[in-house]
Amino acid sequence: MVPTIIISIIIVVGAYFIYESFRPKTEEPSLIEARERMVELHLKGRDISDQRVLEVMGRIPRHMFVDKSLRDKAYEDHPLPIGEGQTISQPYVVALMTQSLELEGSERVLELGTGSGYQAAVLAELCEEVYTIEIKEGLASSAEDRLKVLGYDNVHVKWADGYFGWEEHAPFDAIIVTCAVDHVPPYLIEQLGEGGRIVIPLGSITYYQTLTLIHKQGEELTVNYILSVRFVPMTGEALKKGG
Repeated sequence: MVPTIIISIIIVVGAYFIYESFRPKTEEPSLIEARERMVELHLKGRDISDQRVLEVMGRIPRHMFVDKSLRDKAYEDHPLPIGEGQTISQPYVVALMTQSLELEGSERVLELGTGSGYQAAVLAELCEEVYTIEIKEGLASSAEDRLKVLGYDNVHVKWADGYFGWEEHAPFDAIIVTCAVDHVPPYLIEQLGEGGRIVIPLGSITYYQTLTLIHKQGEELTVNYILSVRFVPMTGEALKKGG
């Protein structure tokens, strides 16, 4: 049997390397300037007016949520690959979806599609608790490590099929879906609290979708269409239930 002290050393060393991989280093001036330019040009320069969203996205090191080889592109306004066929959404879309939820600070939010964890980090600074689900085990694990190292103790990551939501923590004040689906999963409606809202890319999972905002008032749902978007498709149960 391996001595207990050796096992302990292995655990400590492993934790150190995870920490070193994700911990914030002193930021290069070029990255700070790129983030400021992102906020001014791609967010304020369009229709992002929620001051809290602007402040948060002007503070979070988005380059820590992409591969090192892509960090010089982290603040450009387009999606970037994060592995396993998934992407991190362009900054403008992250800001727009977040702004659409009209968070005040005390909410419990569910996110479907954790990816690298960037959207969860943005939400975490704007609400009380974030529950985020990722169907890709590798992405779920790395995002959880990254978010913990960056200090987001109010983000809870689950490796599962987000189609079914996270019933044990419902009801949610807001739900954000960061993958395309051709219908609204019924579990999300059930788990949405009174007066809650869902922002979701609805439409063809092959081509384009419409970013859609849904408000729940009693038994009634109010639907508002925001703009055309293109997201990677929701996999798992969503593909079986789709039209």
